[in-house]
Amino acid sequence: MFATKILSKFRMWMPNMPITLVGAKNATEVAPATATFRVQPKMTKHEIKEYLTKIYDLPVTKVNTINYAGKRKRAIGRTKIAYYKYRDFKKAIVTFGPSLTDVGRGAESELPSEEDE
Repeated sequence: MFATKILSKFRMWMPNMPITLVGAKNATEVAPATATFRVQPKMTKHEIKEYLTKIYDLPVTKVNTINYAGKRKRAIGRTKIAYYKYRDFKKAIVTFGPSLTDVGRGAESELPSEEDE
C-alpha cells in the first residue's frame, strides 16, 4: 500500500506511438532545422523534448505547441440530426540544434536535372 505512493512519484509516462511527423524544413544559413509533429493533447513540451532526445537521439533546442479543438460536424438524416466532433489534437513545432542540418526529407524537394538537352 505504501510502495505504490512512493513508486508513483518516479513513474515515467512513455507513450506508445504518439508522435506523427507532419512537415519538416532543413537548416539554412539564417534559420535552424525545424519539424512539425502531431502529438497527443496531454503531452507537455518537456515530454516531447525528452521523447525525441532519448528515443531518436535528436538535438532539440526549443519546442512550441499549439492546441487545436476538433471540428464539430452535423449529419442531417431523414428523421433527425446527429451531431459529432472530431478529436482534439496538439501540434508541436520542434527546433533542432546546429548539429542537425538535414532532416532527411531532401528527396521530395530535389527536381531531376535536365543535362541531356
